[in-house]
Amino acid sequence: MKKSDIVIVGGGPAGFTTALISRTLYPDKEVTLIRKEEKAMIPCGIPYILACLEGNVDKDVLPNAPLVGKGVNIIIDEVKSVDRTDKVVKTASGEEIKYEKLVLATGSAPCILKLPGASLKNVFYVYKDYNYLKEFVSAVKEAENIVIVGGGFIGCEFADEIVKLGKKVTIIEALPCCLSLNFDREFCALAENELRKKGTEIIANTKVEKIIGGDKVEAVELTTGQKIPADLVIISVGARPNVELAKGMGLKIGESGAIAVDSYLRTSDPDIFAVGDCAEKIDFFTQRPARIMLASAAVTEARVAAANLYKLSMTRGPPLTFSTKIGDVSLAATGLTESRARDLGFNIVVGYAETVDKHPGALAGAKKLKLKLIVGRKCLTILGCEVAGGPSVGELANAAGILITKKTTLCELLSMQVGTHPLLTASPIVYPLMHAAVDAFKKLTSS
Repeated sequence: MKKSDIVIVGGGPAGFTTALISRTLYPDKEVTLIRKEEKAMIPCGIPYILACLEGNVDKDVLPNAPLVGKGVNIIIDEVKSVDRTDKVVKTASGEEIKYEKLVLATGSAPCILKLPGASLKNVFYVYKDYNYLKEFVSAVKEAENIVIVGGGFIGCEFADEIVKLGKKVTIIEALPCCLSLNFDREFCALAENELRKKGTEIIANTKVEKIIGGDKVEAVELTTGQKIPADLVIISVGARPNVELAKGMGLKIGESGAIAVDSYLRTSDPDIFAVGDCAEKIDFFTQRPARIMLASAAVTEARVAAANLYKLSMTRGPPLTFSTKIGDVSLAATGLTESRARDLGFNIVVGYAETVDKHPGALAGAKKLKLKLIVGRKCLTILGCEVAGGPSVGELANAAGILITKKTTLCELLSMQVGTHPLLTASPIVYPLMHAAVDAFKKLTSS
């Protein structure tokens, strides 16, 4: 029987990072990563394989070199069971590995729609599987009319890429607008305008009734009775955590359906940790279990879990921040949107800023920027931020996310100094976070 001090199950961003950090923090420990896939994918890059990466799936593969360079053992196999009493991992090939600490990073899989015709040829989900994606890319190249079911991040990013290939693309979204789970309506409209401008048709407030075809898909019928011609369908309606292994091990499963973990990422077995999409998240504002699946959150949890394997050192931070790029507009958000804050019963004030991301604005490459700041009316705490503009919006949202986790107040934000430069940032006179804070402060003091 083989022995490895630390065994990690899963080779996506969470497992990959756990292995790297574990070898860095515990150079005397043997680290083994077990994954099913011969080639692991970079999940956030999957939509961009089609156009940006010229259809080359290999350009989106997570390289083994950093792991090998750190001395991590990589085993391509599937873990079928774990004996928690004897601390032994058993694989499909019959291999057994004894561990001290075990980390589950088993990820997630697409939610499957139970629709008539969903099993027809050329109906695809977004699986993070190399061979599946090669087949998918080939089918997209041959298709002309493509229907995307779901207008979240993945659906919108796929649409934005596929129209570059000259295809006719239609998004079917059940909610009133695309991205409405993540942004307020005025920011969703910016994304939708970009999609439409580039040629995507959006049909919102509508669901798919069935998928029509013989040997392969020919059309999508909506609940309204409308039929949309389609020779390829992409279904992107969310994901579910992969917890089958954890259930078989007898680990506690949380309310959200993911593996229950504490703030140190320990499962109900203190020598077993869970990170990434398979691990349950806690909403920062409600303190209730939430289904949040972000590669950035997975990597954060991986760092924390690795640090805690042999001595509890830190607790995880909340997953608050995300970003995307649709057409020529970048969007990012952190914390609460205005609509969600009001739904949760927060008494808020909203500050706005509109500026450009360089100064003076006549500089080449300067982009218009819009920022919305959500502030608690009585506590004055920063609760949320949404930004749209050029590439700088991601880091603005990251900065705002830190302010939220530190429970920074409006007055503290107004008194902070930020570094600015004409070629790098907006003017210090109208720096967007501070300018929106001034707007919120004015509304508070004048009411």
